[in-house]
Amino acid sequence: MTFDEEIAEGLAVPTDGWDFSWFDGRATEERPGWGYVRLCGEHLGRVDAVLDVDTGGGEVFAEALGLAARVPGTVRATEGWAPNHAIASAVLEPFGGVVTLVDDAIAPLPYDDGTFGLVTSRHPVSFPYAEAARVLAPGGTLLVQEVGAGSNRALYEFLMGPQEDRDAEYLDQVRERVAGVGLEMVLLRDKLTKVEFFDLAAVVHFLRKVLWTVPDFSVEKYRDRLQALRTHIAEHGSFVCHSRRTLVEARKP
Repeated sequence: MTFDEEIAEGLAVPTDGWDFSWFDGRATEERPGWGYVRLCGEHLGRVDAVLDVDTGGGEVFAEALGLAARVPGTVRATEGWAPNHAIASAVLEPFGGVVTLVDDAIAPLPYDDGTFGLVTSRHPVSFPYAEAARVLAPGGTLLVQEVGAGSNRALYEFLMGPQEDRDAEYLDQVRERVAGVGLEMVLLRDKLTKVEFFDLAAVVHFLRKVLWTVPDFSVEKYRDRLQALRTHIAEHGSFVCHSRRTLVEARKP
């Protein structure tokens, strides 16, 4: 393929939902060993009401519900993007799930205080710790897998140039967020995981789908750097970077 053909292919793939199966054979991502979906499924079997924040297309939440010893009687989720809201509503309907479309950046969670025994989220854009603590019932559990600071730094710095590095402060900030909303930290784990891209189309699709990696991404703005990245892949066989995954489990006293 030519450069323009690879770009066109990466631009043509729909970004709705949170299904990454299109990347099969084009990119790989190592998973952290703790197994978020399994942990989530274990917690789900112990509660009567659960909320999944920033659920995307609901695919990951549905997988965890499918592993649970029993499905909670109340299954709720929020999503901030209308196309994903429609997908998640269909995916979670078999579990009795109700998905609410919210503006995650500014809106409070649309639920009463102390409603849920479990609040979950996998890779939220910006997790609302204070609101999650408010809607958790006493004794309830928070289980969140964050995209950690500096995730895929090699990729975004290849395109954008050197960026401020405050990665060392990140875990302390997570601890402060949890303690600051009155939750008790139960478990905090952090891991860098290998990500490998085998063609330029995969990079373009990834940057369109995972918007926070390069927030101002467009082919026009980064065309020269994308050409350099394509050359790098041709010379080295792939482009390697590392995602950062942070698992937070906390309890409401």
